[in-house]
Amino acid sequence: MYTSQQPIRRSPRFAAASESPSSSSAASVTASSSSNKRRQSATPSSASSSPQKKKRTRPKAGYAPPSTYAHLPELPDAVAPNLLVFFIGLNPGIETARSGHAYAHPSNLFWKLLFSSGVTPRPCRADEDRQMPELYSLGLTNIVARPSRNGAELSKQEMDDGVSILEDKARKWRPESMCVVGKSIWESIWRVRHGSPVGKAFKYGWQDESENMGVIEGEWAGARVFVATSTSGLAASMSPAEKQAVWNQLGSWVKTRRAEREAQKEKEDVPAKSVDETGSIL
Repeated sequence: MYTSQQPIRRSPRFAAASESPSSSSAASVTASSSSNKRRQSATPSSASSSPQKKKRTRPKAGYAPPSTYAHLPELPDAVAPNLLVFFIGLNPGIETARSGHAYAHPSNLFWKLLFSSGVTPRPCRADEDRQMPELYSLGLTNIVARPSRNGAELSKQEMDDGVSILEDKARKWRPESMCVVGKSIWESIWRVRHGSPVGKAFKYGWQDESENMGVIEGEWAGARVFVATSTSGLAASMSPAEKQAVWNQLGSWVKTRRAEREAQKEKEDVPAKSVDETGSIL
């Protein structure tokens, strides 16, 4: 019987499959590593694909020297003798300086409050500022003449220096009253006069007669002082209703005095009646 066994011949296909597993695994890892590197190089990192945006920061408000806005013109006063009210603003803003008209910024409430309080009988515009003395016996000036973006860019010293100029204007033009448009302006006036902060003594509305402006001893009692709220759109410490209530006080006085002036004028315009020697009216 034929019993010797023939050696088993392996197929090349199975021989390849039976190669060392270590060499096959190494090749697989190498291929996987190369593939990962290609994917990493093709895909940018999350840090580079979505960089963090830098937050925009506004410059802090603070003093700005006159040279900052030297290119902007100053605003001339609107004034005449015997005014009912001479309004004292802080200083011209950027929009006011560029336009050449007082309280010109759209957010400023000055012209709206003049009408709503009764200071003017109709709505007025900023470009009518020069006509206010003739139309309604109202004048306009500022404690600081130079323009700036806001009040924070002015120094206390230049505001205090403006007080004596206001006193001189009051003596020259002799208005019945001077309306301080904003607490900070009155704080400067008070500081110069009393040498200390106004503190708890502050109040809106009519001030004591001892605070009249432009007094000439023995000749003129000075202009009465009314402290009104700021009309700037940036002033948000008081509600619209609170601001309106303060301005209504001024408006009520203006309407009364305007009516009295008109009545006096009509009386003066009536020609005096002539009487002859017999006492008969001619």
